[in-house]
Amino acid sequence: MADNLPLELTIDKASKTVTITRVFNASQDMVWDAFTRSEFLDQWNAPKPFTARTKYMDFSVGGKRFYAMVSPDGQERWILQTYLVINPKTHFKYFNVFADANENPDQFGSEWDISFSEQAGLTTVQISIFNESLERLERMLELGFKEGYAASMANLEALLENMQ
Repeated sequence: MADNLPLELTIDKASKTVTITRVFNASQDMVWDAFTRSEFLDQWNAPKPFTARTKYMDFSVGGKRFYAMVSPDGQERWILQTYLVINPKTHFKYFNVFADANENPDQFGSEWDISFSEQAGLTTVQISIFNESLERLERMLELGFKEGYAASMANLEALLENMQ
């Protein structure tokens, strides 16, 4: 049964940063795997009716994940992530940028800093997203980031429930 734990999402346009905090009723190991393994990411990392499809993923410092968010009519929106820091089970950081199908990146991207901690069987995920430009932050918001990420977190909650 889903616990529907709250999602806290704040936007600070002055610092071009989005901060997200979400608690899950699952072990830190499970939540870490859901964020770092493509077979799990593809199950939750896009708001329905969109799906995520990873072309390749190398979860190592300097490694990359290249994936598409695919619309119901088959349109693809590609995203390239480059892993910058990995502290197993507790923290990782990556650079995220929209790209075309040939991996040519957009002009501006964002740095995602994600931390995991567990207490009393609940895992807290803290995400800080720093955008290189205010225009990129505003574009994210116009594309429905807040609603889309909340929906993705609900997908993750359901996946974690099924993994237990």
